Amino acid sequence: MHLRLGAINLDKTSGPTSHEVVAWVKRILEVEKAGHSGTLDPKVTGILPVLLGDATRVMDTLLLAGKEYICLMHVHKPVPKKQITDVCGQFVGPILQKPPLKSSVVKELRTRTIYYLEVLEIEGQHVLMRVGCEAGTYIRKLCYDIGLALGTGANMEELRRTRAGPFREDETLVTLHQLIDAHVKYMETGNENLLRRVILPVEAALVHLPRLVIADNAVDAICHGAPLAAPGLLSLQTEINRGDGVVLFTLKGEAVAVAQAELSSEEMLASKSGIVAATERVIMEPGTYPKAWKLAERDGSTQPETKR
Repeated sequence: MHLRLGAINLDKTSGPTSHEVVAWVKRILEVEKAGHSGTLDPKVTGILPVLLGDATRVMDTLLLAGKEYICLMHVHKPVPKKQITDVCGQFVGPILQKPPLKSSVVKELRTRTIYYLEVLEIEGQHVLMRVGCEAGTYIRKLCYDIGLALGTGANMEELRRTRAGPFREDETLVTLHQLIDAHVKYMETGNENLLRRVILPVEAALVHLPRLVIADNAVDAICHGAPLAAPGLLSLQTEINRGDGVVLFTLKGEAVAVAQAELSSEEMLASKSGIVAATERVIMEPGTYPKAWKLAERDGSTQPETKR
């Protein structure tokens, strides 16, 4: 069951705060610990990733992931459509933003990246657009700045988040009502099938990060916070740079820990010794896999196995 280590791709409705939604999830599922990634304002709808139990340990990996929004912007005066699309295109790339006055964070100028800004529809003074952006981008402020560039003024009227890291508007997106129905059915019948459809394994929250597959005899040491040494690495994804966040997986595809790469992928492949990744957040409980000496004893050897 994923109640202790799960993720929910939750569709937030307009009205409640993100904290209120998480409080409802805890009450519905009768769990003590849950948290959300990327706060949505009360009127904003869409994807609110909710992590359950020990899955909250990987919250930071989602907070830093890219986001996508569908935004309805109101331009204060009539403007030719081509001028709107041209000006919106100028905001793709690095931009400078200062958090809005209502924001609780320090009001410092900061750089954020707009990955893409697609004007979907223009009707009168209303502009519907899709925005892909770096975490921490304020769409309300983006609309204000577009209005300044147009010379007319503009404001955000409606906003929906359609992507948050690996979570998208797909078959995994669920409402609070669906969550209630699934939990009630589980409590009444003991059938977990419906609950497993709405609560994903923690691995679903980590698919946007590069993965390193590790040997079974390295798992328990990492569960105790040890770094990953080269002999314990079995396979990896390419294009990993030093300092990148990575996820350590077992051969069965179970997430063990979030780590920071100490070497590039090319250096990892060439290394026969030394540390390749420093463990930052342990996900798997210690003792889930046998200690290395127990594996060696089981195989009839007096020394722990080392694999590559």
